[in-house]
Amino acid sequence: MTENNTTGTSAETLIRLSAAELAGKLAAGEVTAVEVTQAYLDRIAAVDGLVNAYLHVNAEEALAVAAEVDAIRAAGGAEAEALHVLAGVPIAVKDLIVTVGQPTTAGSKILEGWHSPYDATVVERLRAAKMPILGKTNLDEFAMGSSTEHSAYGPTRNPWDLDRIPGGSGGGSAAAVAAFEAPLALGTDTGGSIRQPGAVTGTVGVKPTYGSVSRYGAIAMASSLDQIGPVTRTVLDSALLHQLIGGHDPRDSTSLPDPLADLVAAAKTGNVEGLRIGIIKELHGEGYQAGVENRFHDALELLKEAGAEIVEVSCPNFQYALGAYYLIMPSEASSNLAKFDGVRYGLRVLPEDGPMTIERVMGATRAAGFGDEVKRRIILGTYALSAGYYDAYYGSAQKVRTLVQRDFDAAFEQADVLISPTAPTTAFPLGEKLDDPLAMYLNDVATIPANLAGVPGLSLPGGLADEDGLPVGIQLLAPAREDARLYRVGAVLESLLEAKWGGPLLAQAPDLAAAVTLETQEAK
Repeated sequence: MTENNTTGTSAETLIRLSAAELAGKLAAGEVTAVEVTQAYLDRIAAVDGLVNAYLHVNAEEALAVAAEVDAIRAAGGAEAEALHVLAGVPIAVKDLIVTVGQPTTAGSKILEGWHSPYDATVVERLRAAKMPILGKTNLDEFAMGSSTEHSAYGPTRNPWDLDRIPGGSGGGSAAAVAAFEAPLALGTDTGGSIRQPGAVTGTVGVKPTYGSVSRYGAIAMASSLDQIGPVTRTVLDSALLHQLIGGHDPRDSTSLPDPLADLVAAAKTGNVEGLRIGIIKELHGEGYQAGVENRFHDALELLKEAGAEIVEVSCPNFQYALGAYYLIMPSEASSNLAKFDGVRYGLRVLPEDGPMTIERVMGATRAAGFGDEVKRRIILGTYALSAGYYDAYYGSAQKVRTLVQRDFDAAFEQADVLISPTAPTTAFPLGEKLDDPLAMYLNDVATIPANLAGVPGLSLPGGLADEDGLPVGIQLLAPAREDARLYRVGAVLESLLEAKWGGPLLAQAPDLAAAVTLETQEAK
């Protein structure tokens, strides 16, 4: 175990600190950004062969940014005082978000090796804050999946059990944070792709209000549903990252003009007394794993003891949300993915014989470059948008979307924040649902309504299920533009749960270093 040169703190200790704790030590000069970044790079080298959280590691640039932060702090003065609170804290970025100097593949062969000529707005904000970017994380191809098994570059594995899925589509970001390969990460959430991986890996995942974080530079799957958000180990860390990446962006036509509330202050409020917290009748009970239900009820009792008022609300149209989503999302995806044609950029496959037309090049390229799940959704979406079927399918799904939004409006008249399990089960074994797309889609049943309505959602660790000892997620939902409520309630619930467990949930995760040692011995 290596030791930090400044304080003698071991690298193992450094990588287990929260981002807020790391920021404090960096600001106080107790540790350097280079030492922190190197500790994470060493961890990636040691365990990512098992986890496969990263598609690209950005070591040289990350260390250069860390060294720049250290030099500024050493020099002191106004520039040092102006450093962002997260300056020098490393971060990983989902490989759906474009970055200069690193490949952006979207987990697809069709973009293998492609380099973007520009940075996404959120990446620009990370760079402005001088956060070392550790690399790009794995995902289901073009964010289409709930298990990160649909990546063209192999599945990511859950650090709690390497034979199980880490959720999806952003399983790489969640697994990197859970495996202590990054203190922070960015994900994207179209139907739960930040929150569901958070639930099954014991991490915190936030889908901000639609339009409150710029989507400029995120490769679009479903433009009316996609949202970039934080993946972290604590609620406060999510607030810090969300505060940095959020805010208006004139390059995003859907960006809200409103300034963000003080999310960090909300996470530090420390009480929920008098808040009305609504249990969504349709998002628990039948169909949910018993251990998930048990941890959900534990969370409700803790909030009630802390002074919150627990009420039940009904959102009857939520039962149609899954069906509506799987018409709207593929329809928008089929349109958005039309630009991957083998002509403008990315993979190009030429037909083996016959005339060399654009149509035939496009067909050969898309056949070879897209995986089965992407093809499935393109076909479904194209069918739903076709003449004669548009009103029956896509149009009807949009009407259901309006009903879901109205259900939320009615529920928020009765409660300040809504609560449910994040996912109906814990992480399932790799391969278990690959041949059953409908069973896979059901993993998002509790997260999809928030995307249809554009409201913010936060998932935090709720404990371990009785049956399998795997993480359970608790989901909080708030009205649009009221993200601060999530951080207020989430931070209190996190504190109450950690007091019940005797510390952070991830402290109970298996030792991956031991798994690496065992694998090495078996190889010999």
